[in-house]
Amino acid sequence: MPVQYHLVLASTSPRRREFLALLGFPFTAVSPGVDGEIDETPLPAEPPDRLVQRLSRLKAHTVAENLAAFSAIAGLIETHDLIVIAADTVVVLDNAILGKPASPAEATQMLKSLRGRQHDVYSGLTLIHQPPSNASKSKQPIATYLHRSQVWMRPYTYAEIAAYVAGGSPLDKAGAYGIQDQPFAPVERLDGCFTSVMGLPLAQLAEGLDQTGLSLPEISLLCSSHTGVTCCQAPSNHQPARL
Repeated sequence: MPVQYHLVLASTSPRRREFLALLGFPFTAVSPGVDGEIDETPLPAEPPDRLVQRLSRLKAHTVAENLAAFSAIAGLIETHDLIVIAADTVVVLDNAILGKPASPAEATQMLKSLRGRQHDVYSGLTLIHQPPSNASKSKQPIATYLHRSQVWMRPYTYAEIAAYVAGGSPLDKAGAYGIQDQPFAPVERLDGCFTSVMGLPLAQLAEGLDQTGLSLPEISLLCSSHTGVTCCQAPSNHQPARL
C-alpha cells in the first residue's frame, strides 16, 4: 500500500498556507500555541539566526507532541505519515530584531528606519516526520534549516508610508512590510530568497520533504511562476534581484 502523506503546517499565516498549497499535497494548518501563544521572546544575548531556528523547533515540537488535540488531524494519526512543518522569520536592522508592530505608530517608525537601507531577514524551518502510530518507526526530526537574505529598501516617501500603514497590511508582518505587497513595493533589491522573506523558504522545505520520499515539482519553476520573481534556486540567478 502506498504511503499516504499529510502535511501539518504549524502556522495560520496566510502567506505560509499559500506557499504550502503550491506543492499539491493535502495539508492542515494549525496554531502552534496549543494552550496559548508561543513565547517568541529572544533569550538573553540570543542572536537572530539561533532565535529563528529555536522558535521553529519549538513550534514544530509543540504541534508534533499534541497531534491528537487537533480534531482535523486526530483521525489521520494511525493511517498517515504526518510531516509537521514550522517556520519563524525575523527582520534585523543594525543588529536589532524588528518583530510585528504593535500599533500603526510603531509600523510607521519601523518603515521609516528601514527606508533606503539594507537589512537582513532570517528564516528558520523545522520539519518533523511522524509515521503512522501503528508503524514500527517513531517520530524523528528531519532537519532544521536556516536561510539569510539581504534586502535593500527603496527610498519610498513618507506619504507612501502613511498610505501603506493606513491600509493595515504592515500590522501582521515582521518589520512592518511584505516584500510582495503592491502597490507599495518596498523592496528595491534582494540577495536571497523571495519566499523566505515572505516567511517560508521553499528551497529548504523542498529539501526536507525530499528526504521523506515525496515526489516534488520543480521548486524553482513553481516559485517563479507564483511570485513573478526569478527563484533564487534558478541556475541563471547568481546576482541580487532588482524588484
